[in-house]
Amino acid sequence: MVKIVSVDKNSRAEAHGIRGGDNLISINGREISDVLDYRFFLADRTICLKLSREGNEFEVTIVKKQYDDIGLEFETPLMDKKHSCENKCIFCFIDQLPKGMRKTLYFKDDDSRLSFLHGNYITLTNLHDKDIDRIIEMHISPVNISVHTTNPELRVKMMHNKRAGEVLSYMKRLADAGISLCGQIVLCKGINDGEELERSMRDLSALFPAMQSVSIVPAGLTKYREKLYPLECFSKEESARVIEQVDRFAHELEAKTGSRMFFCSDEFYLKAELPLPEEDYYEGYPQIENGVGMITSLVTEFRGELDYLDEYLTNYKAPRHVSIATGVAAYDTIKQMAVELEARIEGLQVDVYKIINHFFGETITVSGLLTGKDIAEQLDGKELGEILLFPENALRAGEDIFLDDMTPDELSRNLNVAVGPSRNSGEGFICDVLGVEHEI
Repeated sequence: MVKIVSVDKNSRAEAHGIRGGDNLISINGREISDVLDYRFFLADRTICLKLSREGNEFEVTIVKKQYDDIGLEFETPLMDKKHSCENKCIFCFIDQLPKGMRKTLYFKDDDSRLSFLHGNYITLTNLHDKDIDRIIEMHISPVNISVHTTNPELRVKMMHNKRAGEVLSYMKRLADAGISLCGQIVLCKGINDGEELERSMRDLSALFPAMQSVSIVPAGLTKYREKLYPLECFSKEESARVIEQVDRFAHELEAKTGSRMFFCSDEFYLKAELPLPEEDYYEGYPQIENGVGMITSLVTEFRGELDYLDEYLTNYKAPRHVSIATGVAAYDTIKQMAVELEARIEGLQVDVYKIINHFFGETITVSGLLTGKDIAEQLDGKELGEILLFPENALRAGEDIFLDDMTPDELSRNLNVAVGPSRNSGEGFICDVLGVEHEI
């Protein structure tokens, strides 16, 4: 049963007398506990809603088109609370956050509904047989799974959860039912790499084609790891060996299935100081949200848009001086893109600044974990031009605030310059640097 907080005006629900404050019990006899139940059973053309008002139950029947909404609003998008993580993973990034940050930053979600709705990765340890049955019945697909290892005993050790090993069997159940899967392996040096990584790739490849792709990413280690499991960063040579191992396995798999399935994140290539693969390598970027092919995608889009640069220049006003703050990992790429724009556009000056992550530690090099404080301190006194651009993913998802609680407005006041996010696309980058919108 879920509480209805409001009813849209002129909606079917309002026309049938449903009010805010009513409780939704079931649809067509099926109990409603969250958004997945609601959306799945709402799809029928004729729906019988059982509701309660002030302790009295009643029913409403609504006839509609198959996928039409009826205008009910609930307390939260999920219609109940997020499911928190029950694991204590040895590499958990949230456990490595400094004290004193916003309470919401310390919440660990492990919610299968967010996997379907927003692409979040889940460990399966929060699920039970009835949950798998529901996913299969509703054909919720894809399901994104944080695998890390297919060795049951090692998975229990890595996640500090006694169910971590046994729930691996859920992957085959889902695969056999035609549910698409995407996997992620957070690689920890000396723990789940080497022979264990080989085993994981072999086991996961057996789930093909249901298991569509798997990313291999290095564990992110901040400077706040006191009293946590001792982990070390991969060296340049070790990163190169990981890439060689994954590429060898993936090449053999591609020859058999037509898909390489396994991809190392950009961070491994940067650590190894190896060139990033070309676009065709990534098979449509299925793991781009895990940092796999992100740089190649950005550069490919950017170079493609340069062919249409005249369209961007319609409203461009010279001269223009722009600064860009970026992380260590992306610096060389952003700098090269800036140089190419400067060479093609008269009166454009773009200064790119490499921001060292002092807040989390210098081993954290990705732009998405930059903080306002680091940007402000390292650019204090610099000539920043008309505007300072920062990576849009440095802001909390859905919020206008950096991870350290500084807002863009505060950063602007500290540096006495206008600031704004730079979009992570070729078109967006050009538009933001030039201060225009692309007119087609």
